[in-house]
Amino acid sequence: MLPWFRNSFPLYLAPMAGVSDKIFRQLCKEHGADVLTTEFVSGEGIFRRNERTREYLDFDEIERPIGVQLFGADADHMAEAAKQVVDWVQPDFVDLNFGCPVNKVVSKNGGSALLKDCPTLASVANAVVRAITPLPTTAKIRIGWDADSVNAVRVARILADAGIAALTVHGRTRAQGYSGAADWNVIGEVAAAVSIPVIGNGDLSTAADVAKRRRETGIAGAMIGRAAMSAPWIFRETKVYLANGATVDPPTLDERWKLILRHCQLIVGEWGAEEPAIRSMRARLMAYSKSMPEAKRLREKFSQVSTIAEVKTIAEENISQEIRNAGKEVPVFVAA
Repeated sequence: MLPWFRNSFPLYLAPMAGVSDKIFRQLCKEHGADVLTTEFVSGEGIFRRNERTREYLDFDEIERPIGVQLFGADADHMAEAAKQVVDWVQPDFVDLNFGCPVNKVVSKNGGSALLKDCPTLASVANAVVRAITPLPTTAKIRIGWDADSVNAVRVARILADAGIAALTVHGRTRAQGYSGAADWNVIGEVAAAVSIPVIGNGDLSTAADVAKRRRETGIAGAMIGRAAMSAPWIFRETKVYLANGATVDPPTLDERWKLILRHCQLIVGEWGAEEPAIRSMRARLMAYSKSMPEAKRLREKFSQVSTIAEVKTIAEENISQEIRNAGKEVPVFVAA
């Protein structure tokens, strides 16, 4: 068994394209995420030694345990790509993406397309497991291609037989994309059908959501995605709630802004160029605004920011307005 499942219920940060970069992963780790995974990486890109693809593999030691997620449908190329990844960066595991619903991935028979092609899915899983053993191979799937072909239990058994060490199940079909409700009944059926750890994913917005799904389905761990984008502290809140049922006070508005500004500063340091780095943060800043006062107005402002100074000005205005609304004296805001 993977060591992070021993006497534990690990919380995973979902690998999200354009979101789960090194900086965000590390912020989530600080807030209690147990297991991290890179943004998904093209197995073909690795196989062909594409330098830009290789950049997605970058991580720091403090992120362990961390896995590299690969997608692709050519078993031989995926096996060779996995070996190259292990040689280059020594991750703690390699994760196979059989769930991505994005057209540019599916059109190349990658991601969730393989849910319709179980022989190819099995050959990819078998090839990668053989190529990198004893390093573990894990996988992520959706419950099926569409409502008429929900086959997660069958796929899970195929993957377990191939030697997959743990399986994440997102409770939607490919056809659903990210809309509609996740089907946790199917996730529970998968958890009951295989002996390997099953990690549940989908509509986990609060600590109470995680506790409820753990209780109802027997999952061995939980993967949190979109909720972490607006509230990275959800991992810490969930750990406390699972341990003793206690509710943790969310960060104050001041604390949230300090986290946001730190995120911006770290991204600028990573990129080495302020304006493109902050422009790349616009969507991330909009996600942070979800749990903040004046969220709509914040989103409008965030859509145009290009410098840390602009973000800091927005922070000062937001905090000052909230304090005025509460009838208190306005202090000078100082970012961490």
